[in-house]
Amino acid sequence: MATMIDHGPVRNGTLGSYRYREHELTVTRGEPLPLGANRTQGGVNFVLICRHAHSVSLVLCEICNGSILAEIPLDPRLNRTGDHWHVRVEGLNGDFCYGYRVDGPKGGPHRYDPSKILIDPACRALSCGTAWGQTGTTPRLSLTMPSDYDRINDLHPRIPLEDSILYELHVRGFTANPNSGARHPGTFAALSEKIAYLKDLGITGVELLPIDEFDENDCPFVNPYTGQRNRNFWGYNTIAYAAPKAAYASNPERTAPWEEFRRMVRAFHDAGLEVVLDVVFNHTAEGGEGGPTYSFRGLDNELYYLVDEQGRYHNFTGCGNTVNSNHPVVRNLILACLRNLVAESHVDGFRFDLASVLGRDKKGNVLIEPPVVEMISEDPLLRDTKLIAEPWDAAGLYQVGSFPGGARWSEWNGHYRDDVRRFWKGDCGQVDLLATRLCGSQDLYADRGPLHSVNLITCHDGFTLHDLVSYNQKHNLANGEDNRDGHNDNASWNCGAEGPTEDSAVLSLRARQARNLIATLMVSQGVPMILGGDEFLRTQGGNNNAWCQDNETSWVDWSLLEEHADFHRFVKQMIALRKRHPALRRRTFLKRAAGFPPDVVWHGVRPGEPDFGYDSHTLALALDGRRCDRPGVIDRDIYIAFNAYWQPLSFTIPASPSGRPWRRAVDTSLPSPDDAVGLDEGPIVPIMKPYRVTGRSMVILVSEE
Repeated sequence: MATMIDHGPVRNGTLGSYRYREHELTVTRGEPLPLGANRTQGGVNFVLICRHAHSVSLVLCEICNGSILAEIPLDPRLNRTGDHWHVRVEGLNGDFCYGYRVDGPKGGPHRYDPSKILIDPACRALSCGTAWGQTGTTPRLSLTMPSDYDRINDLHPRIPLEDSILYELHVRGFTANPNSGARHPGTFAALSEKIAYLKDLGITGVELLPIDEFDENDCPFVNPYTGQRNRNFWGYNTIAYAAPKAAYASNPERTAPWEEFRRMVRAFHDAGLEVVLDVVFNHTAEGGEGGPTYSFRGLDNELYYLVDEQGRYHNFTGCGNTVNSNHPVVRNLILACLRNLVAESHVDGFRFDLASVLGRDKKGNVLIEPPVVEMISEDPLLRDTKLIAEPWDAAGLYQVGSFPGGARWSEWNGHYRDDVRRFWKGDCGQVDLLATRLCGSQDLYADRGPLHSVNLITCHDGFTLHDLVSYNQKHNLANGEDNRDGHNDNASWNCGAEGPTEDSAVLSLRARQARNLIATLMVSQGVPMILGGDEFLRTQGGNNNAWCQDNETSWVDWSLLEEHADFHRFVKQMIALRKRHPALRRRTFLKRAAGFPPDVVWHGVRPGEPDFGYDSHTLALALDGRRCDRPGVIDRDIYIAFNAYWQPLSFTIPASPSGRPWRRAVDTSLPSPDDAVGLDEGPIVPIMKPYRVTGRSMVILVSEE
């Protein structure tokens, strides 16, 4: 450890000198802004917010082994301005890492522990990064960013919401399987190698599960089949909000992960694709009582977390703690993280995990206008970014259609997912709900518009598409919680056999049901999101909560791309159909204005006679391509027939709204490649004649130009 050379009276702003790597450091008061460690001419300025602490020391360590090089106590009189502790250090040559040793009051809401060296919340990289799954022996501390890193001049694609098709994936899981063919499996670099595939599929942007630093080895559960401890695969357990996960980089050391992530974003932009990040500002990896201390708990537990009068943690997240996101200090930190990702990495948007937590006050009460949500909504730097809420939390607050973000926010529409699943499962009382979801969920977003609905059938949290049509029950024993974890109500149906089967009739029905679900998603108003791997029927073996499965359960199996090539082709065709027709991508709700023909005409098995009754399982509609809410644009008319009944039914085909002839584009009951064809490649379908719609299938007709 460095020894103090001189710490006498302050002269010319100098507080003293410390021995450091065979030379002296010059320590001065420093400036109270900006937060974090920032390189200045000849030195580094360190700033930390800490309100209730009695003492704070800056600890400088060797980057490789964590040994302390210097520990500099900060003088509360000289190195503190308000709640900002600050110091400037000159002579820090070579690589180093740093942290803070903090002490303060004991008991109540406070958790000060001066034996811990704490991570700087503002740091954007952590030391001692290792390859995935390796356990380092040295505590991870904060790193400074180089002052001369390359500026990346790529441009945001700025794809309008109405034209967006999102694709949710896990950075590691997408390429970890050896059959991915990636040079550095499970990394940002490997994901860049898959851009050509994603571009060819037709999606417009990826939504990445959390990429912030977390410890994949913090999972306490053991897989009963293997006897091995599971890993935290998903990463919803953040250690450092502003630092990319080192193990997601081909070079996990120092600040290389940050640079690799930025290069990945640039590569996506060069291909015209967007990058949306899943961010977890609702809780941290420090957990509840007895959890580890990395940063917030030791810096100012009462400020950063929701605690009661006795200092017990409020747990609205199901993860042990809840971030005090509406405290001014915390919301400024959240905003700084978002701004840095946009300004320096050019990220295109954010999906906020358990976003309803952002609407709670210090005591957990639900706010009408949460300050942190308003700050994010109104921030000028974030003005062009996509903001997507997961509008619920783990304590029962469910805000689908009522998340307090206003016009800037879209929402994961849980009602869409459930209603569409139940319709195709064959439940009664679903036809009117299906009609509402197809039209953009006006019951939920009447004051905003259809683009506030992010429509999904599946996501990381739950069954994959394959498993949704293959399992009635979850099969989560491998998670080590006796199958107690994961949702019990999945609105899934196994089509006659649970899990793997060789029954050709069951397999045929499953494939048709999968086509029905994808086709429904692609013709619905709103913003569609596909789960990565669903386009070639990836399976998790019935596990609907694979958060701790770092193995073939969660890794995308790229051999399925060839095995299910017909289904992959179908998904590509459905994406292309959506992108061809602005009538499927409206900015406003469908309407019927006085003196004009309606934007949509509802039908049943007979024209003009929709059946919205409880026992109905059928619906048909026709969209008027002349009324697609884009000035000067005339689209083709589109007719869609849904038959969730288990028997075939004859639908009498109505005339198209504009009088143009119909051609078949999609029939999910037909074998590939006739199930979905390109523009004008399908046969003409005569009007006022019956068309046989197979049980549990759907048909799409598109008019000629």
